[in-house]
Amino acid sequence: MVDRRQVLNFRVRAQQLDRGVGTLADTAVLDIGVQNTGPDGARWALAVRGVDVTAVSGREVVLLWTVRGAPHLYRRADVGRVAAAVEPFTDADAGKRIYDASRPLKAAGIDNLAALDEIASRMRAIVTVPAVKGDVSGRLATMLPEPYLRFCRPCDATHLYEMPFRLAAVRAGLELQLDTSPPVLRRITGFTKAAAPGDRFDLIRAYLRLLGPATPKQVADYLDAPVKDVKARWPDDVVEVTVCGEVRSLLAADEQALKSADGTGTRLLGPYDLFLQAKDRATLVPNAAHAKQLWPVLGRPGAVLVDGELVGTWRPRKSGRTFTVAVQPWLRLSGAPRDAITVEAEHLAAHRAVSLSGVDFAS
Repeated sequence: MVDRRQVLNFRVRAQQLDRGVGTLADTAVLDIGVQNTGPDGARWALAVRGVDVTAVSGREVVLLWTVRGAPHLYRRADVGRVAAAVEPFTDADAGKRIYDASRPLKAAGIDNLAALDEIASRMRAIVTVPAVKGDVSGRLATMLPEPYLRFCRPCDATHLYEMPFRLAAVRAGLELQLDTSPPVLRRITGFTKAAAPGDRFDLIRAYLRLLGPATPKQVADYLDAPVKDVKARWPDDVVEVTVCGEVRSLLAADEQALKSADGTGTRLLGPYDLFLQAKDRATLVPNAAHAKQLWPVLGRPGAVLVDGELVGTWRPRKSGRTFTVAVQPWLRLSGAPRDAITVEAEHLAAHRAVSLSGVDFAS
């Protein structure tokens, strides 16, 4: 039997949210990928784990469309193993990951993996120099037949389906140029996909290591993969624990860490921080009203983490070159946590290169 506080403390420690200083080389979340969505995306996720992001550039990191088609940051040195790790497990898995794009392909007798390879081959041929996403998509629309294409009403144009486009990019050896909007695609220098990811980059093992204990369904939901495919690749070296009445798995090597972890420290987590990506949301936030605030349909806030517990949400209120951090606590915060939150808000202001005008604690 393991209580939820042990689970949260374990994840704080595993994800290094309790440390003051770190490097890209020793930052564990880069093994699974750091989602880069919004202004407080991948760089802020690294900053709250002690990495000096002012020194981080495209020489050390690479941005790829990977898990769930979202842009994720990785170490550039790991790109070959990452490419192997993020491949769909089977054709059925590929079909699930590309959503409604699989239906016309199936009707035309085209396998999902074959379709991704065809798109990747075309993309590789198009992107010989850096190219804006829209230009690449437009070129592809003239080269591929109808089962690959859809009519986009907002654009009043025919495009490739979005998810096959994104998931084919890594197969084509293409990265996203940092800090470009709209996205610019370019070839990854010296790209070669590894034959296998190895244990460190295997996504099932990485999820268990960083977001465990977990069930196959929770891992499958994170990957957008079929549960059947995840179960078929479930590690042998796991132990079973019961969390909130549910039997879950943990890598055996982490059993002692689960028992002993003490998640201390205060952090302002970005809306898409890995800590918030766990698929057992009721473990993270048991209160349904609070969960609705943290994970709305649109416009996610960040989360306030204090000593292993999520205690509220936060949003930036920017005006010119100054901004206020608006905190919505879920419980009464005493002076010490408030002071620690203010320190983190100052860290965020420095990260954004703006002046902090204050922290607004809603009553």
